[in-house]
Amino acid sequence: MHKVVFDGSVEYVQVMDENGNIDPALFPKEVTDDTILTMYRWMSLLRALDAKTLSLQRQGRAVTYAPSLGEEATQIGSGMAMREQDFFVPNFRQHGVYLVRGFPLDRLITYWRGYEEGTQMPDGFKGFPYIVPVASQMPHASGIAFAQKYKKKDAAVVAYVGDGGTSEGDFYEAMNFSGVFKSPLVAIIENNQWAISVPRSKQSAAVTLAQKGFAAGVKCVQVDGNDVIAVYKTVRDAIANAGDGPTLIECVTYRMSMHTTADDPTKYRDQAEVELWKKRDPVDRIRKYLTSKGLWNESMESKMQEEQLKQVDDAVELSEQFKPDPKSIFENVYSFMPQTLKDEYDDAVSNNFWQG
Repeated sequence: MHKVVFDGSVEYVQVMDENGNIDPALFPKEVTDDTILTMYRWMSLLRALDAKTLSLQRQGRAVTYAPSLGEEATQIGSGMAMREQDFFVPNFRQHGVYLVRGFPLDRLITYWRGYEEGTQMPDGFKGFPYIVPVASQMPHASGIAFAQKYKKKDAAVVAYVGDGGTSEGDFYEAMNFSGVFKSPLVAIIENNQWAISVPRSKQSAAVTLAQKGFAAGVKCVQVDGNDVIAVYKTVRDAIANAGDGPTLIECVTYRMSMHTTADDPTKYRDQAEVELWKKRDPVDRIRKYLTSKGLWNESMESKMQEEQLKQVDDAVELSEQFKPDPKSIFENVYSFMPQTLKDEYDDAVSNNFWQG
């Protein structure tokens, strides 16, 4: 006997094309002009934060930083799709999600200045600190999602992983666990085409990264990651259906900048490829739409950029007032402070070392 026992397909979603044209059949009913203006302002603020933090790093006032240039739609669209009760688990690039979810801008900058205290979560904040090891956050996210189901909570967990992270065992384990237990996990692959210097073509032979969820019994969707409305709609739908089980969403976007400030992309990728993706810029796309509807103009753009630059500068100034507690360096090494470490701590404090 011979028969087909599985025949899967991945749906691709795009609501707004690169010229700002809308597909009315897919346009979410709850999205108003004000919603799109809010999306645009958040995306612009994220871009302003990106430029400022990159500048701070080059000046020696911030540590290694992972820019999000070109990925604003994926982050802002998914962040705005979450409900108040939903959790998010980032990797190391979800600055926009933090912003949309209400995390203090100055504390975000404090983290990228090299202080872990910057991502100490405020009371009631349903998000987790940046996670740098590749894909290690996925089992955590799956467990958190399982906990929501076990406690009968109406909450989903939105987790982020890069295209490179989908090649890690942690990713597959998280998908398998969530599929088996029908956990309310919404896993977002932020496919920016490059895992440092490894291109998407070398990362996987799969036609889509979304289809990697099939083996785990997870619903799989691919979306135009530079279309903020499509991302919003797809994530919103996945959250609404999270009670029935997990969804894996591949957001197809592009890393316009370097992987981190320790990286030089000109060493491994063709500038012609970058220029091609510039035509699909998520910020330009939504601005074209707003301008065509008479909702935006150059005067409004100049005013917004001026306001956001001040907002970011004020946050930097506030962040630079932060003084770390030197004791944390010693207290967080062991479950208790042995005498040898206590002696080092006393010596450090007496010499006021942390003030330089």
